[in-house]
Amino acid sequence: MNDAAHSSKGRSGSIAVGIALLLLMYVAAALAEFVAPYDYREQVRLEPSAPATTLRFIDATGAFHLRPFVYQSHLTNSREYEYTEDPSEAYPLSLFVKGSNYRLLGLFDTDVHLFGVAGGRGDTAPFLHLLGTDQLGRDRFSRLVLASRFSLLISPAGTLLACLLGVLIGAVSGYAGSRADAMLIAVTDTVIALPTLILILAARAAFPLELPPSRAAAMLISIFALTGWAEMARLTRAQVVSVKNLEFVSAARALGARESRILSAHILPNIAGPLLVQATLILPAFFLAEVSLSFLGVGLQEPEPSLGNMLSSAADLTQLGYHPVLLLAPAVVIFVFVLATRLLTRGRR
Repeated sequence: MNDAAHSSKGRSGSIAVGIALLLLMYVAAALAEFVAPYDYREQVRLEPSAPATTLRFIDATGAFHLRPFVYQSHLTNSREYEYTEDPSEAYPLSLFVKGSNYRLLGLFDTDVHLFGVAGGRGDTAPFLHLLGTDQLGRDRFSRLVLASRFSLLISPAGTLLACLLGVLIGAVSGYAGSRADAMLIAVTDTVIALPTLILILAARAAFPLELPPSRAAAMLISIFALTGWAEMARLTRAQVVSVKNLEFVSAARALGARESRILSAHILPNIAGPLLVQATLILPAFFLAEVSLSFLGVGLQEPEPSLGNMLSSAADLTQLGYHPVLLLAPAVVIFVFVLATRLLTRGRR
């Protein structure tokens, strides 16, 4: 009894942590322009490949400040990207500062950002670069928050469509039997046998290389749905076959229930558990597929940020030598997302 209770608490804890991580990521992505201190396209030409801004509580005189502050940094060696701080004046951090204009949730025009340097920026106050800047002087943290939104939108939408299509095909195949089953399962096995990433790349090649974000999102969602439904269909068919002749289904049939009613109201609810687990396995796979496409240069294109094209900067060994941790920050986002979905999967199991 104690072991069972402990196991149940462990599963509940895994689900709670997974949901909390995903909720945090999606809230940050939905409010990306508010969370990001700067416009992701804004270039600070005087601060290329800058290191992360150091948050301080003790100033140059040794005095302690409850409020974190930063110093102005200046590029002193453009060849080695070395920066030197000017400790002559401290600039405190503030919440809800004014900055670049944007539309919050696509509905409201505002210029308020979650945090920033008090008193302005640029000539009057330093920029706050939590993850430094790229070679064009664009704030990496702002780009990372916006990049996460694209991936967090594409993968769930593609997973939802692929699962709906797979459940529909698998349920019809498993319940109908005979020729329909043989034909549908042959198509399913053919799709499973194809290498998914190669198939996605081939489908992507049919579209123009440069697409606006909305069309790129629609294209990727469609590709993921059309290439990712087969495993869900195979699982659904197997589950339907295992329960379609059980007593509760026979009883519903004897009472005159329509076949569509039996399938939707009696069979599918009883096999939902394994299907949900499969969906949580497909979700990170699509997430990684989108990142891979962007990394290979066939996903979302510059200047729009994506986790893949931000990670591709790490392929430059010169840049990687200057700021290895900062360049690999997108990998942390990927790790957290995959971890959260795995925690959900463990809890469901």
